[in-house]
Amino acid sequence: MGTTARTTRPALEAIGRSIKAERDSLIRKWADWLIGRHSEATTFDRHTIERQLGLLVDIVVEMAGPLRRQLAELWFDACDQYGRTAAARGLAAGEVVEEIQHLRELLIHELAAVIAALPTRQTMAALLRLNRTLDRGIAHAVVGYTDVLVEMLLNKRGVLIDTSEPGEKAVHQSLDQLEEELRTFRERRD
Repeated sequence: MGTTARTTRPALEAIGRSIKAERDSLIRKWADWLIGRHSEATTFDRHTIERQLGLLVDIVVEMAGPLRRQLAELWFDACDQYGRTAAARGLAAGEVVEEIQHLRELLIHELAAVIAALPTRQTMAALLRLNRTLDRGIAHAVVGYTDVLVEMLLNKRGVLIDTSEPGEKAVHQSLDQLEEELRTFRERRD
């Protein structure tokens, strides 16, 4: 991961600060919606789900900064893991998309005042970047989800593949690794 900084637009910085300030509220609202909607499919405890959601929100905050390109791979990995976990939770592919789309809705609602206060041209560019980030995250979540399904299908046809679905312990290990990568990134940045 290189540390070449890019110029960060004031609108993008303002959006990043706003998301960071509302982080805990966003995670709580997102988890409430997710757990309420999928209570029968959610096999992981709330703490695990909130931790995973928190990682995604934290990466989005960092991607509003000057080193956003260096975080792209971490964002993709975290979204891929989210998709794999969704498969273990018994969700359909469309539900994985809906869950991350709900983050977009929450962000739009939470950022409304910040967006209204910024110059239109800057705001449009920042919102397009945020939407592109979320869209690419959705794509990687679906890939992670699909990978789990393909592995399970191949295993049923006699092809030996490790199809151990990510149990809660495996999800925690993956989150530990991804959070450590984010921590390392933040230390290098500062």
